[in-house]
Amino acid sequence: MKNQELQRRQNKIQTISLTFIQGYLKIQLVLSLVNLSNQGEEGNMEQKTYIPKIQEIQRKWYLINAEGLTLGRLASKIATLLMGKHKNNYTPFFDTGDFVVVINAEKIKVTGKKLEQKLYRHHTGYPGHLKEERLMDLLARKPEEVIRRAVWGMLPHNRLGRRLIRKLKVYAGSQHPHQAQQPIPIAIEE
Repeated sequence: MKNQELQRRQNKIQTISLTFIQGYLKIQLVLSLVNLSNQGEEGNMEQKTYIPKIQEIQRKWYLINAEGLTLGRLASKIATLLMGKHKNNYTPFFDTGDFVVVINAEKIKVTGKKLEQKLYRHHTGYPGHLKEERLMDLLARKPEEVIRRAVWGMLPHNRLGRRLIRKLKVYAGSQHPHQAQQPIPIAIEE
């Protein structure tokens, strides 16, 4: 009696283990078929993030004349150049962008009533010391800061963004000290 019970349990264990092995083999077969279907003529077609080598990155210098250009449109174009989104080796977490020199920052234009109504705020760190300044006043006092702040709002707010904003050179007048870099003039359409 005990012998028959032992034999029955061993048969049950063998049946369960065979079922498990068959299921495992079926899964392996399906996975291998999926891998074969994913492979093209060049082998495995996995998508991989392209990370450019530092030696591959060629940084250019661009010159933008801001005279008569709208602030936001100008800032978005500058941010694109700084991040390198116009290049085919753009990587979101890597600095592949170019240097941008902006001249005539004092001659930008804004739409609507932004000159009187747009406020720039910063806090000094002391209680109750929230400072406000209108766009008109900041443009008269420090026109470079207006473009720099507009571009900063369109860059990532992290270490990469701080590195990118250093490649932006803004000057109020038409003169700049970057002639040696031979910046390429860019015309931005309105």
